[in-house]
Amino acid sequence: QVQLVESGGGLVQPGGSLSLSCVASGIFSAYVWAWYRQAPGKQRELFASIFSGISISTTYKDSVKGRFTISRDNAKNTVYLQMDKLKPEDTAVYSCAAKETAAGGFRMDYWGKGTLVTVSS
Repeated sequence: QVQLVESGGGLVQPGGSLSLSCVASGIFSAYVWAWYRQAPGKQRELFASIFSGISISTTYKDSVKGRFTISRDNAKNTVYLQMDKLKPEDTAVYSCAAKETAAGGFRMDYWGKGTLVTVSS
């Protein structure tokens, strides 16, 4: 069975940076990787994704554009998230997710358990 495991969360000062990674175990080939987050008192949101195919395509929510970067290493079955210029409102549990085909729209097949990112002085 495919399992996703995130790592890299922690406490960081406003304006600082963190790098998250998510490694998939098992036989797996992702069509799309996505990062979600859920902040205290807020709904879970999709904020970054990366698609495979003829060309690589990435998408970002406006709130993280220019600050966060999603990337992947297919050989390592790993997706990364580089977060720069972090703000207190970025504080959330960050989860990775993936799906293997385009079928079913944006419904993810696999989820990680999440890692907590706290941005505070």
